[in-house]
Amino acid sequence: MTLTPDSSVSPVPVPPVPAPPVPAAINFRTVDVRGQHLSLAGLRAAVPRAQSGTMADAEEKVLDIISAVRARGFAALRELALTFDGVEQTHPRVPAEALRAALEGLDPAVRAALEESIRRARRFADSQRPANVDVELGEGAVVSQNWVPVARVGLYVPGGLAVYPSSVIMNVVPALAAGVESIALASPPQKNFGGLPHPTILAAACLLGIEEVHAIGGAQAIAAFAYGIPATGPEAGNLAGLDPVDVVTGPGNIFVATAKRLVKGVVGIDSEAGTTEIAILADATAQPALVAADLISQAEHDPKAASVLFTDSEVLAAAVRVELNRQAAATKHSERVREALSGPQSGVVLVEDLAQGIAACDAYAAEHLEIMTADAARVAARIRNAGAIFVGDYSPVSLGDYCAGSNHVLPTSGTAAFSSGLNVTTFLRAIQVINYSRSALEQVSGHIVSLSGAEDLPAHGEAVTARFSAVR
Repeated sequence: MTLTPDSSVSPVPVPPVPAPPVPAAINFRTVDVRGQHLSLAGLRAAVPRAQSGTMADAEEKVLDIISAVRARGFAALRELALTFDGVEQTHPRVPAEALRAALEGLDPAVRAALEESIRRARRFADSQRPANVDVELGEGAVVSQNWVPVARVGLYVPGGLAVYPSSVIMNVVPALAAGVESIALASPPQKNFGGLPHPTILAAACLLGIEEVHAIGGAQAIAAFAYGIPATGPEAGNLAGLDPVDVVTGPGNIFVATAKRLVKGVVGIDSEAGTTEIAILADATAQPALVAADLISQAEHDPKAASVLFTDSEVLAAAVRVELNRQAAATKHSERVREALSGPQSGVVLVEDLAQGIAACDAYAAEHLEIMTADAARVAARIRNAGAIFVGDYSPVSLGDYCAGSNHVLPTSGTAAFSSGLNVTTFLRAIQVINYSRSALEQVSGHIVSLSGAEDLPAHGEAVTARFSAVR
């Protein structure tokens, strides 16, 4: 039957489609330190940080994990892989054929990107190795400093919410440039990939020539590196062991960072590179859309990621808030981003002027610090505490994450005030060599006797005078 406008048959009503819910505005909090003459301690207390209870909770859990790995070796690793990763493991060592297959199956565009990143990172790393030094303090009196690589390192590459082949590069390249001969890499097992780390991570390791890769994640990987895992006998399946390392490096979440802090002293570490953070120092000349995009770029890493804006412009701060809401709604990991930006670790810090902004940034000691001000290079030169500084509109943190040539394994949680990002010297030791002749020692022997007497350690002086009184 054909209906005409005059037909007495009414069309079936179509229910209206409900509009999607409008997400609540991001709670990007404000800390206002204007008009306050705060000390360094006061600024450190004022800037946004993760809640302190989180660190204490992590430490208790990590201590349990470390104790389990030390006491029960592979058995503990199996249990932890099942608990945290949902993977049943026989042995965490990744077979050589799996590494080769991952590289063969790598997307050509991704391989080209990795190769360019490796090329740039190698150029920068190769230039970092310090020269040995010989100093002649007198005739026959030579003191030298020689840089020697550590024998073995354990490199951690995180998994979880994202895939980080770039972290393989950042860990491996400086270790190779330092001359380290034994390199082990660990990354979490992935249920979707048969209990192995993500294939792109395996491909990056293979591309760099790394043969020892372990499917171990989190704090348990750090514990395994630090203390080693003994081999087992026939009754336990003849599993090969994991030799302990001298230095552990690599980024990770709060549990990885806490584990590194707890094993420091047993092994060396690069820094406490925990959950990522970005700080931006911006003035009224900054572009709100770019500021917001960069804050979001780090917030997408983790719901606990920190994104902090330091500015003396209320107008900029308001415009950035608008952009954060607009851009966060459109990005893939919107929910994760919104949680990170709304957390206590994120927000805007309103400062009186540029000088107070620089002081606040030094108090915060950011992992990544972007400078978006007039004369950004000059402002950047005044910063003392940061893992890495990104200058101007065309040096975003994303550049450093992948292809700048710099290293993205950087100190977090304020530790940039006393530690450095991963570099070649992380894998080197400075050994001092003292080579004095008889006459050179005799020339300072009186000073040694005087000082040893002043310290009430006369045998020190006697050890010197014995060399000249002994019958030869």
